[in-house]
Amino acid sequence: MSVASAPHIAPAGRSLPPVLDVVVPVYNEEKDLALSVHRLHSHLSEHFPFSFRITIADNASTDATPRIAAELASELTGVTAMTMVQKGRGRALQAAWSRSDAQVLAYCDVDLSTDLAAMLPLVAPLISGHSDLAIGTRLGHGSRVVRGAKREFISRAYNILLHGALAVRFSDAQCGFKAIRADVAERLLPLVEDTGWFFDTELLVLAERSGLRIHEVPVDWVDDPDSRVDIVKTAVADLKGVVRVGRALATGKLPVQELRGQLGRGALTGPEVAGVPRGLPGQLIRFAAIGVVSTLAYLILYALMRGPLGAFNANLVALVVTAIGNTAANRRVTFGVRGGAAAAAHHFQGLVVFGLGLALTTAALAALKEWAPEAGRVMELIVLVAANAVATILRFIAFRSWIFRPRRTVAAGPQEARP
Repeated sequence: MSVASAPHIAPAGRSLPPVLDVVVPVYNEEKDLALSVHRLHSHLSEHFPFSFRITIADNASTDATPRIAAELASELTGVTAMTMVQKGRGRALQAAWSRSDAQVLAYCDVDLSTDLAAMLPLVAPLISGHSDLAIGTRLGHGSRVVRGAKREFISRAYNILLHGALAVRFSDAQCGFKAIRADVAERLLPLVEDTGWFFDTELLVLAERSGLRIHEVPVDWVDDPDSRVDIVKTAVADLKGVVRVGRALATGKLPVQELRGQLGRGALTGPEVAGVPRGLPGQLIRFAAIGVVSTLAYLILYALMRGPLGAFNANLVALVVTAIGNTAANRRVTFGVRGGAAAAAHHFQGLVVFGLGLALTTAALAALKEWAPEAGRVMELIVLVAANAVATILRFIAFRSWIFRPRRTVAAGPQEARP
């Protein structure tokens, strides 16, 4: 699909749909909404050469946001407002995009952390028909980003996880600056389940696996110090989303081959239909991604319990909790074992392997106390990471060659065959 830049003349009494619809999802943004929408409207009016609409998508705000959105809609030409009765950034985007009659659909966060000069470069490849989706990236060459070390680490760790667990190629899943062609959105949106912050990551994974072209635009981005996103809650939800989408791709629940055919990219052929290499390479990729998550969870639990429980007890509890989760995740995602059959045996065997990890990490802590009794907690964590790395290698070998090794079935001989 392409959009001509020449002006169109609408029939009398009727107006043509806009080329671009920019959705601004909001929740309790009474403080910043008016200023941000005025700024966005001014930029598009002065610098965007196509017709546009701005849709304020309120998702169940409890402050004055809905009233302010309605006032902006009556005040500014090309601004509309809609209100959802349920929370959910993804839910608001899906509803606004599904109802829109524009040819290109976009969204940006209300804080306008992304420099709006990137708007035309973002949507131009979609207007021309060259690309199917477009994302702003803070991690690409040429991007300029101002944000704290904590958010920088979380963002990069999350994208590393996506590359390992789902074998994605796009660089930045979380930047709140994306666009999609309407005809592509019509096919993909019904398949996206998440209604929160994982919504656009899920959309991007589905698009990439379906063979669609994703255009990336390096952006200038300044962190909003007043962001109220619950990082821990969002991270947990994202990890659950990664596991769910990975399972859906591995089992063929998501119809990526059919989508390739429908969207003109051709059907997938060959042994890598799911998009993640099969066999040992694929297992290593998924195991490594789960290992990264497990290690981070272990370190967080250890740090939280180190004070009240002491080093050795905190190590024990953190290892038990993460070992159970690690075994369950690898059972389903890495080795494709489903159903309740042998689940108890697998977890018991996983705890046996866990005992090896416990022995290694306990010995490492004991050695540290013996050789460097004055070592601080940072050194403790470094030693534990090293010991866990060794235990992780041994765990993968045990998983693949013992716990989740496919069991051969012996065919019945001629003497056992029934007449």
